[in-house]
Amino acid sequence: MKNRIASRMSSISPSLTLAISAKSKAMKDAGEDVVSFGVGEPDFNTPERIVEAAKKALDNGYTKYTPSSGLLPLRKAICEKLEKDNGILYEPSQIIVSNGAKHSIFNACYALLEAGDEVIIPAPYWLTYPEVVKVCGATPVYLHCKKENKYKFTAEELKSAITEKTKMLIFNSPSNPTGAVYEESEVRAIANVCEEAGIFVLSDEIYEKLCYNGVKPFSIAKCSEKMKDLTIVINGVSKTYAMTGWRVGYLAAPKDVAKAIDSFQSHATSNACSISQYATIEALQIPENEIQKMVDVFATRREKLLALAKEIDGVEAVEPDGAFYVMLVVGGVYGKKYNGKVITDSISFADALLDAEKVATVPGVSFGADDCVRLSYSLSEEDIQKGMERMKRFVDALQ
Repeated sequence: MKNRIASRMSSISPSLTLAISAKSKAMKDAGEDVVSFGVGEPDFNTPERIVEAAKKALDNGYTKYTPSSGLLPLRKAICEKLEKDNGILYEPSQIIVSNGAKHSIFNACYALLEAGDEVIIPAPYWLTYPEVVKVCGATPVYLHCKKENKYKFTAEELKSAITEKTKMLIFNSPSNPTGAVYEESEVRAIANVCEEAGIFVLSDEIYEKLCYNGVKPFSIAKCSEKMKDLTIVINGVSKTYAMTGWRVGYLAAPKDVAKAIDSFQSHATSNACSISQYATIEALQIPENEIQKMVDVFATRREKLLALAKEIDGVEAVEPDGAFYVMLVVGGVYGKKYNGKVITDSISFADALLDAEKVATVPGVSFGADDCVRLSYSLSEEDIQKGMERMKRFVDALQ
């Protein structure tokens, strides 16, 4: 009998955090007071004007298929956004609207990668990157970044990781999970290496509006026309406009790449939700000062979490410049015991913390950083205070 499940599925790694996530949810469902730092989405409602645009689309009967690449007015709006915010010129034919940025990432990898290719993924990394690469038949190559450099790699480190098999670099700035944001000079140095090697860059810029302390992101596609021709820019509306459930992401790519992706998507999913696309047109018109209000709230929460982390002996928060996550280095307490059990890694730390103090975190092993746990500050200041006080009590009690 032939295998029931395709062999390609065996390349996907099971979630190492699934058990902890399930335990946290079960505790909450049972009425326990769990503070969760694991949330990967803004805790704000979608702005009312976006919701109203969706209602208007429904009232107008805009519920039919759209072009597989997305509504032309939306693709034009995305081109305007990329020119205004990033200084990059694209034509609507180079824009593909998909079912979330994650879908855009898969489309780009599926169009470009094949067996034998290597993809450089800086670590810590968003846990989906290597899984997508493996499903597409390519091999992830991890470039481990130092906490002393805020988990950013250098151009020299990248150059040393490139081989004749390297096809792509996955570049995420601002980063999930580290919050790292690369300065323009750093991005240009990285671009020079990629141009020289002739490798593609998948530039995930979904957190670009969420930056702090005056830090500004810089799109690698702006470095030169040659680099632009090697770059697939990934973005979407989930994080900036609190639209995670609307499922709209997009990519901007060289014409031949965009054409290939459009052809594939036309067979795989047809188009993204028509109502969500109309809502996204409105989202892209929201002025920066309205977006900044949400960013300011995140900035305050960030400062609070970092200040409270400094009060916990044995752990270290690596200060982020973007996104809404903090990597908390907890390896210093490994070897200590909780209830007689030795804490040996990020999973056992997260599991013991949840048991002892009802605080949920994401083990860093999921991101290629087993000496860390990831904390999201996409929760109220009150919950941040409560959760960090509980964590301090937990760490102080370890023997």
